[in-house]
Amino acid sequence: MTARDRLAVEQEFHDFQCGQRAADFPFDDALRFTDDAYLDHETWIRPAFALLGPLDGRRVLDYGCGHGMAAVVMARAGARVTAFDLSPGYADEARHRARANGVSIHLAAADGERLPFADGAFDCVWGNAVLHHLDLNKAARELRRVLAPGGVAVFCEPWGENPLLTLARRCLPYPGKGHTPDETPLRLRHLPILREIFPRLECEGWQFLSMARRVLRPGKITAGLEWCDERLLRLAPSLRRFCRYVVLTLPH
Repeated sequence: MTARDRLAVEQEFHDFQCGQRAADFPFDDALRFTDDAYLDHETWIRPAFALLGPLDGRRVLDYGCGHGMAAVVMARAGARVTAFDLSPGYADEARHRARANGVSIHLAAADGERLPFADGAFDCVWGNAVLHHLDLNKAARELRRVLAPGGVAVFCEPWGENPLLTLARRCLPYPGKGHTPDETPLRLRHLPILREIFPRLECEGWQFLSMARRVLRPGKITAGLEWCDERLLRLAPSLRRFCRYVVLTLPH
């Protein structure tokens, strides 16, 4: 599959997903949400957001914005937010969500491997589950180009070093399981590609035992697994290699 074909498949898939979601959000009231609803919907989101530092007055890029909730949260924190997505459908949903929540965001439909922004245009970049869709070498070089010196990019990405998790992803039914043909979680072999361009890259795994929350409803069991993870991963950090997600910090 050529790069152009891959991007076309990605765009079609996410436009279709967005079209399905549109029926759930017919009115502005359904698009309004609190910051906590986004920051706490996965255990790694709030700690990862904190790595961006203070956002008030800073130029921030929401890289692959999807439904636009992160962009809204950053705008409410005082950031000057630009957001883009390969899917025009998701860019449009993010635009409606920003309007419903009373914030101003500049939105575009764009390709993460060919960003339509000036060199050094942003102080911070945020991305959630997007790098693993892309040619990392191209995307990382573009990311560094648009990130101002002294700036930082933070990405949350699915991780693929746990063979049991790989089997579960393949065999178990769970919400949101659909993905594009070329989409695979990041692995250790991908980190040198990023580190060549961002030498101070940091990588932290999240959800070891608590990855079970992907198939279990929130409750005492998932809360107990999160409690165990907090202590276990502190005592045995090597286990982070087998977590469900990673948070990547890429300082310029």
